Amino acid sequence: MVHSAYDCLEVVANCPSKIEAIQSYDSKLLVASSDGSLRIFTPESSDRPNSYTLEKTVASFAKRPVLSMELVESREFLISLSESIAFHRLPSFETIAVITKARGANVFCWDHRRGFLCFARQKRVCIFRHDGGRGFVEVKEFGVPDTVKSMSWCGENICLGIRREYVILNASSGALSEVFTSGRLAPPLVVSLPSGELLLGKENIGVFVDQNGKLLPEGRICWSEPPVEVVIQKPYAIALLARFVEIRSLRDPYPLIQTIVIRNVRHLCLSDDSVILSLDNSIHGLFPVPLGAQIVQLTASGNFEEALSLCKLLPPEDSSLRAAKEGSIHIRYAHYLFENGSYEEAMEHFLASQVDITHVLSLYPSISLPKTTIVHEPEKLDIYGEASYLSRASSGMSDDMEPSSTFHMSEADENSALESKKINHNMLMALIKYLQKKRYSFIEKATAEGTEEVVLDVVGDNFAPYSRLKKTNKGRGSNVSSGAREMASILDTALLQALLLTGQPLVALELLKGVNYCDLKICEEILQKGNHQVALLELYKCNSLHREALELLHKLVDESRSNQAEITQRFKPEDIVEYLKSLCGTDPMLVLEFSMLVLESCPSQTIELFLSGNIPADMVNSYLKKHSPNMQARYLEHMLAMNENAISGNLQNEMVHIYLSEVLDWHADLTAQQNWDEKVYSPTRKKLLAALEGISGYNPEALLNRLPQDALYEERAILLGKMNQHELALSLYVHKLNAPELALAYCDRVYDSHQPSAKHSSNIYLVLLQIYLNPRKTTASFEKRITNLLSPQNTTIPKLTSTPSLKGRGRGSKKIAAIEGAEDMKLSLSSTDSSRSDGDADEYSEGGSTIMLDKVLDLLSRRWDRINGAQALKLLPRETKLQDLLSFLGPLMRKSSEMHRNCSVIKSLRQSENLQVKDEVYSQRKAVVKITSDSMCSLCNKKIGTSVFAVYPNGSTLVHFVCFRDSQNMKAVGKGSQLRKRL
Repeated sequence: MVHSAYDCLEVVANCPSKIEAIQSYDSKLLVASSDGSLRIFTPESSDRPNSYTLEKTVASFAKRPVLSMELVESREFLISLSESIAFHRLPSFETIAVITKARGANVFCWDHRRGFLCFARQKRVCIFRHDGGRGFVEVKEFGVPDTVKSMSWCGENICLGIRREYVILNASSGALSEVFTSGRLAPPLVVSLPSGELLLGKENIGVFVDQNGKLLPEGRICWSEPPVEVVIQKPYAIALLARFVEIRSLRDPYPLIQTIVIRNVRHLCLSDDSVILSLDNSIHGLFPVPLGAQIVQLTASGNFEEALSLCKLLPPEDSSLRAAKEGSIHIRYAHYLFENGSYEEAMEHFLASQVDITHVLSLYPSISLPKTTIVHEPEKLDIYGEASYLSRASSGMSDDMEPSSTFHMSEADENSALESKKINHNMLMALIKYLQKKRYSFIEKATAEGTEEVVLDVVGDNFAPYSRLKKTNKGRGSNVSSGAREMASILDTALLQALLLTGQPLVALELLKGVNYCDLKICEEILQKGNHQVALLELYKCNSLHREALELLHKLVDESRSNQAEITQRFKPEDIVEYLKSLCGTDPMLVLEFSMLVLESCPSQTIELFLSGNIPADMVNSYLKKHSPNMQARYLEHMLAMNENAISGNLQNEMVHIYLSEVLDWHADLTAQQNWDEKVYSPTRKKLLAALEGISGYNPEALLNRLPQDALYEERAILLGKMNQHELALSLYVHKLNAPELALAYCDRVYDSHQPSAKHSSNIYLVLLQIYLNPRKTTASFEKRITNLLSPQNTTIPKLTSTPSLKGRGRGSKKIAAIEGAEDMKLSLSSTDSSRSDGDADEYSEGGSTIMLDKVLDLLSRRWDRINGAQALKLLPRETKLQDLLSFLGPLMRKSSEMHRNCSVIKSLRQSENLQVKDEVYSQRKAVVKITSDSMCSLCNKKIGTSVFAVYPNGSTLVHFVCFRDSQNMKAVGKGSQLRKRL
């Protein structure tokens, strides 16, 4: 016997007649005797519910002994089977109906849901329906192969036990379907379960089937002997055997709970709170032992599963007691399983018990836990032995969990050490699963607590008392505070250690990458000892210790470069850049500091970091200028390439000065070696020229002062162009650089930059034309003019002015007129354009010099469409042959003629359009209005007749002229009155 589930007590003794059948009605017992009488027993008092006394006897209840009875409380009658089936009204026990066709029936069953009665007589099965009151209607009658020994309703069907087999009878069609045989030693036994399924007896085995006769997966109940009767009182099944009563649990594997030795028991009957056993002349009752006492017995005997199943049967009003008992049993059971090596099952019970995780972690002495300010109450266990189990587990596992300090073990100890290591691994794996299941709720609470504190900080003084109360839990020097986060810190710290001890560094790394509350001090020490550098990096990162993380990452990069064999993962400088990306918005100075470590090895990625991180350009430039001047220009180049407007004028000016400084150093070196060539371009000089031409944020005068007088003429020309000194710039291209193509390209740039005002920009080609036609100027003259230009007294910079425009009917006609009247026109140029003044003639005069007529003609032939023809012809020498100007005048004349023709066509089209419009006006003015004798005035509704009339613009509304005039006067008066009201 496992424990005492029932107490067996005699409730009725010395019954005068032999007991044939018994039923329970409320708190009373209905006993049918062999003499046909019905005796009613009732409890003596509420203080003694286990002792019954005879209340009354119903004589002549049946003519013959009653074989069986069944109580139908929902319809308030009692069914008895004797020589036939009779129905008795409750509580008077008056016979209200007798099924005469049931004479000779040996078994019956009642369908409580539908009110159907089924009974078996010989080889026939009949079905009757209760029609209310005293009426019963026969529904069906079917034949069966043999005499029915046992029967029960199963849904819409009936399960029959016939001799040595079970069949399912379809109550509608009478079809039979076999289930299985019942065996040879015991008669068939059909027991209906509260769930609607059936328990069928086969020898000493009870088989569970559904309402269709199919086997259920719940298993089988194995009785000690073939049962005679079986009743179900959850959570137990009570079977009447030949020599005793056996009680088994209804929970798989249906263990034996209790055996009650009592002989000559004839029937079992369920009462409200007990099981009634009827003997020949006495009645005994099986009264359930209180669940609390049963739970204590089961727990004390180590039957924890059965104890937990009983806890679920505690009444709902005792929910707190139930939770306490279940928790204590789970804890007790968990310690039992843990001691016996079932670690995962033990953790499942720890999880179900809702015990504090520190209680579980105390079983793992090798795991270090952070200090906490929370005081946990000791677990209140109503099961003995809790402290002893905990102490034994702690002391027993301490030596196993800690790494052995002895390295020289004998061969005899190697096997035990290996087994101990395996046990330790299994223990830790079970702990990991336990902590992972608990972690979600812990992290959720900790996150909610942190959010609540942030909200309180934002709200401020409105909730100051509550805010101060919440913040009192914060401890100094700790990265977590208050209850939920402290518990989350304990859990995550233990989980990280367990993962590392079981060789799962990748899982530990994933833990650190997500939201976690690992204790910094403990985890840092463990990760450093275990050389888990990547995990340590993530630990620093999640705790916002970015400086420490970057220092470690830099160390790992250096070790990777040194090709150390023990390094498991190689790190590159790009990893530092990737880490810095997330810090650009929060700590730009830290980004700049550590970016200097990788700027030389991966400059492109680092500069891209500055640009994509939106770090202020001035800050980056200043830092680079101080710590890495050689990368300053490259950063500014990337800034300029990304967006010219994103870089300020100061930075543009600084970039150009950096280029110029490098070019000047390069020039000085080549000059010292006497290898300087004006037409040689270094990469930096190309960048300088491109910057001078492409950007506009620098100061050209300051740069011009830094240029040498005898070199870098192309740079000087560009700067002069930026100062609108086009004549000097073109003179340098022509006379110093001997590069007419560069001069022409310069003119094109100026012309294109002033494209909307082409008249103004076309003068630039005339300036170049004048330079080709005038004598070459001396170097001294250039230096003198440039010196005067850059002197402090010269504050105004003359600009290129436009030539006076000619008045005419069209652009083409202007050019034709200019060409035809070139001899009579007077060209008026600005001071920079004029080449025929006396001062300029003296300044440019040079003995023996000749004009560059070939270049003049080439310029006119290539840019004829951009040069004012009349002004160009005015500048040419009189000795110029017309044949040489054919390539210039030919396309110019063709274009002028084409424009003239186009203008003529346009003029003709405009005249034609004008005539069409006039014709439309005339046709609109020819409107005809027909006045008949029926024409009516729209204002006075009188006929128009021969009176003077007016027509509205729509052409259909006719009015008398007098009416129209009066209406206009009324409108004028109305407007005047409204105006006076406003005034």
